[in-house]
Amino acid sequence: METPQSGVYAASLTPLTASYEPDIPALIRHVEQLLETGSNGVAILGSTGEANSLTLDQRLSIIKQSAQELPPERLIMGTGSCSLKDAVRLTQASVDVGVYAVLVLPPFYYKPQSDESVLRYYSELISFVNDPRLRIIFYSFPLLSGYNFSLGILQEFKQRFGEIAAGIKDSSGNWENMLNITKNVPDFMVYTGTETLLLDILRAGGAGCITASANLIAPECKHVYEAWKNDQQETAEQAQKKLTLLRRALESYPFVSELKSLLAEQTKSTVWQNMLPPFSLLLDEQVKELTLQIKEFDLDLSQRL
Repeated sequence: METPQSGVYAASLTPLTASYEPDIPALIRHVEQLLETGSNGVAILGSTGEANSLTLDQRLSIIKQSAQELPPERLIMGTGSCSLKDAVRLTQASVDVGVYAVLVLPPFYYKPQSDESVLRYYSELISFVNDPRLRIIFYSFPLLSGYNFSLGILQEFKQRFGEIAAGIKDSSGNWENMLNITKNVPDFMVYTGTETLLLDILRAGGAGCITASANLIAPECKHVYEAWKNDQQETAEQAQKKLTLLRRALESYPFVSELKSLLAEQTKSTVWQNMLPPFSLLLDEQVKELTLQIKEFDLDLSQRL
């Protein structure tokens, strides 16, 4: 099976214990549910998974145990780090357990000085891992990383590294940039970071989306993807309209706080009540307001979670 795949990837949350340890059995159950309810795949240890607030050992444990219990070809593992050697260890660990698709942020504390400095970071990462099975999905999230991948640097990556430079998750929100990459970088998977652009990116020749809100609304994302795939364009357009409205309703608060608060409310599970600082649970009235907004779109979370 090709990895990474086209379609809908949920950017998974990470359930935590009260002492801020990853609850890996709960994570595995959550990912299994996401795969069962509409996600073509799941991205673990990304921004939504609070990866950069976890320790290196915690991330390594998640990588190892997730791959033992879940289908590795349906996973993307977040392995980016400001520390090059930590990124190497995480990426190597992912490849070693059969998860070849990795999502890698550029260095984000000491901001990249130029495209050349970013090229050097990824070149060193690829050189240290030294495995042709590796498939890197570059993570473009300028709001957090301070760096936006240009068309030119992506073309350079593709020319130098071939199949290893597999694609990009573009969370910039810049549709013209996504479209430009889709048209001008061959054999390159372009995922939008928001499902509001899912149908647009699919029609343009892109791969799909990697999105946080699929933790709650994976079936609605799947509806758009399946309708498009089966050339049911009117159905796809109507499904996309509903999906976009749902996403807009979920953009009121920081995603980690919001999604975990909604899951905690509906499942009554303590693992969703815990999140690493600076995140915190929403107030009860905020959760109630969000739940009512979502119900307006005929989505009753109590029947789903």
